[in-house]
Amino acid sequence: MKINKIIWLPISLAILIVILIAVLFFVRVDNADVKNISIKSGQEITSPLTVEGEARGSYFFEGTFPIKILDENGTELGTSFVRAEGDWMTEDFVKFNGNITFTSKTPGKGFLVFAKDNPSGLPQYDKEVRIPVTFKTTGMTNIKVYFSNNKMDPEISCNKVFAAEREITKIEAIGSAAINELLKGPTDQEKEQGFYTSINQGVMLQSLEIKDGTAYADFNQQLQQGVGGSCKVAAIRWQIIETLKQFPTIQNVVISIDGNSEDILQP
Repeated sequence: MKINKIIWLPISLAILIVILIAVLFFVRVDNADVKNISIKSGQEITSPLTVEGEARGSYFFEGTFPIKILDENGTELGTSFVRAEGDWMTEDFVKFNGNITFTSKTPGKGFLVFAKDNPSGLPQYDKEVRIPVTFKTTGMTNIKVYFSNNKMDPEISCNKVFAAEREITKIEAIGSAAINELLKGPTDQEKEQGFYTSINQGVMLQSLEIKDGTAYADFNQQLQQGVGGSCKVAAIRWQIIETLKQFPTIQNVVISIDGNSEDILQP
């Protein structure tokens, strides 16, 4: 009798563990907020990266939610957003797509992160899904991003901006990469050199098209959120214009917000 108990005890424990794993697996699947992601776990990725999938409507705010690339130490290598392909005002799953550029100087491991848009800023509403990825680098190149500078221009001229050099991963969408570097703002070292930006935090480049020498750059509403004064508006425009006109294929720049290029960035 005692022997039977000894034999059945590990068997019972093994059965219980199997049942618990199965329950946890199905609960996790049923409660998944993001699924059918085009990037698979462990996949090797390069910049720029196109991402598709499905997410619950609650993940979106105004039809978008942020995505980012992190290295294995948690350092942010790039940030962007995906856009819903249909009505996002639902608890059902909604298809999404988007693009993200990132800079990785060396091959390595990291994560593609899908973050629930949380306009409240309250941490209890934060959610994210992480997909392990590996990075493939294609070499590095230098670009310029343009900021105001209170040391080079102590009189603070509204239409004067100055170049800061950045080294980024060499990619085909170099114009988009340059604007995304600009939107990060000056580094700590650049701030010590007098560089500062007039562009709000949280601004996102939604699209960039170059046609017949003109770059059409479309941004989200954050570009003009709370912006006032003709000097600041001029500085924002010149930062974007000069950053794009460094490339020989671009002679003119048209700035738009959510597709509208009229009546935007008003003083």
